[in-house]
Amino acid sequence: MAKKELFKENGEGEVCRADFPPNFVFGVATAAYQIEGACNEGSRGASIWDSFSHTEGKIIDGSSGDVAVDHYHRYKEDVNLIHTFGFDAYRFSISWSRIFPDGVGTKVNEEGIAFYNNLINALIEKGIQPFITLYHWDLPLHLQESIGGWLDKQIVNYFAIYADTCFAHFGDRVKNWITINEPLQTAVNGYDTGIFAPGRREGSSEEPYLAAHHQILAHATAVSIYRSKYKDKQGGQIGLVLDCEWAEANSDKIEDTFAAARRLDFQLGWYFFLCSMFFT
Repeated sequence: MAKKELFKENGEGEVCRADFPPNFVFGVATAAYQIEGACNEGSRGASIWDSFSHTEGKIIDGSSGDVAVDHYHRYKEDVNLIHTFGFDAYRFSISWSRIFPDGVGTKVNEEGIAFYNNLINALIEKGIQPFITLYHWDLPLHLQESIGGWLDKQIVNYFAIYADTCFAHFGDRVKNWITINEPLQTAVNGYDTGIFAPGRREGSSEEPYLAAHHQILAHATAVSIYRSKYKDKQGGQIGLVLDCEWAEANSDKIEDTFAAARRLDFQLGWYFFLCSMFFT
């Protein structure tokens, strides 16, 4: 398949790789709970999304990630598809509860390590760069039930153990790390609107801020570990993924300007300015 055919814009001409800088990385991305399936295989522990999706009324059509697209069993086919379509990179997330079933970090699940080693090796064999996200919303259920998840500062230490373990096992081949995917979504939709796991709404005046703050601390701690223990030897880089709903002033009035700025501070500023100190 010609490269131009892969990057067509609907009805607006064509785009090809030659239109981008030579070092531009084309990639695809997924999240563990959304694609892996095998929720009760490989000694994986339950996550908050397992519990949430199985709670009546939470998911309109009753679907769950129990099987999803069965990536756990069909990852080789998926890697071949990525290669066939000519992408340079694949960003995927690791299921925390597949590495530490209870999230605490007392014993590494070797079956989980083996699965991700196999996936990483399959990508590299096809010339595809692995980008790893350590946390894409699927907190081990045990941590939610035992300490309240992101509401308790203890979670920073548990995340540090988990991150350290991933760096140690996969960092010899993985050079691009993402600590947390869209912490805003976890804070707001997990602890305010309740439309994401763990589905809390009761403490919306306080809990979203605690969840956000502890995610920032977890990110900073993981970056510190990577910089001090692994960066020089492994030569990788680390950051996080932020999302934002952009806001613009409704008029030139000062109050509208301030309102737009305040909106952006809540959406992005808090995370960006604090977390920007902890990028490599």
